[in-house]
Amino acid sequence: MKITVVGLGYVGISNALLLAQHHSVTMLDIDESRVRMIEQGISPIVDADVTDFLKRKDLSFSATTDAVAAYKTAETCIIATPTNYSPDKNYFDTSTIESVIEDILRINPKALIVIKSTVPVGYTEQLKKRFNTESIIFMPEFLREGKALYDNLNPFRIIIGEKSKRAQDLSRLFLEGAQKKDVEVLFTGATEAEAIKLFSNTYLALRIAYFNELDTYAEIRGLDAKEIIKGVSLDPRIGDFYNNPSFGYGGYCLPKDTKQLMANYDDVPNNIIRAIVDANRTRKDHIAEMILGQAKGVIGIYRLTMKKNSDNIRSSATQGIMKRLKAKGQEIIVFEPTIQENTFFGSEVLHDLETFKQRSDYIIANRLTDELHDVKEKVYTRDLFNEN
Repeated sequence: MKITVVGLGYVGISNALLLAQHHSVTMLDIDESRVRMIEQGISPIVDADVTDFLKRKDLSFSATTDAVAAYKTAETCIIATPTNYSPDKNYFDTSTIESVIEDILRINPKALIVIKSTVPVGYTEQLKKRFNTESIIFMPEFLREGKALYDNLNPFRIIIGEKSKRAQDLSRLFLEGAQKKDVEVLFTGATEAEAIKLFSNTYLALRIAYFNELDTYAEIRGLDAKEIIKGVSLDPRIGDFYNNPSFGYGGYCLPKDTKQLMANYDDVPNNIIRAIVDANRTRKDHIAEMILGQAKGVIGIYRLTMKKNSDNIRSSATQGIMKRLKAKGQEIIVFEPTIQENTFFGSEVLHDLETFKQRSDYIIANRLTDELHDVKEKVYTRDLFNEN
């Protein structure tokens, strides 16, 4: 099969490489540097499996910025473009999806269009009416940053927002390249599939917010948060996982997905959904207050990324802490290897770790590493279990 994947972020690249094991895949992106990297066998994202796959000789893929060439012979087009949340519109910005669909329908109207981007609830049905086509299917993704290809190879589940023969064919397409074979496949309505995506991520945000608030209580009361969390998590209904405190949830998905779901709840009674969003803001306020009460001199921020083994700093909780500290007039320096510039939001970025340690009177780290072991006496973190 000839497949085109639009968008070379972690969702698009991981899907493209999964499918390139058995089919001819064209990767399309407007970023020429990403296309060149793919063509040279270099991963533009931090993902060990992607790096390994790009070195394989038995994959059939190419990369281009030419939309006409990418669409004209494709049987299936997978859209994995970003849909950032717009605070002004109180809605996802879905313009990239609509632009891609317009191009596909103009160049190759027979192609099946599969949306992998995260969208508002009810969006796919609106698209079908707007473009007067039934050739659009929504298929949510559930991938972790840094583990995107691994999660595609070993999916927890596959959900497709349509109950049809072509939906079954689509599920087999993704199962074909997976290493895990006993995968639960669920066929739903398009709108239900969109809701599954947003409710799944919002539950994860809820769990993060819960353990963060537990940690806040323990920190203020002088209790051992680690002991409390371990004891709570021994209940199998709760489970000993996804319970490591942090400065708050962040990254590509959780901040925007929780706000989008809250927007979808605009005329629906709710307390929990709004509280999840509020709790994340409160957590960052608390962390900033704790730091301000302890820090003296220059505050060093160790990594702006959301988690270990990631290059994503977008909407990271650490950035929220940084902005709060700067608003109070604190002098901030940053150590972040993924940033090439010498400044970030008006603060100096250092590229040498030892210099960063020496110049920092106080260091904050969302996630600990062995690199900070020699200066642990001046490090503030809420990473209790040394894991993401």
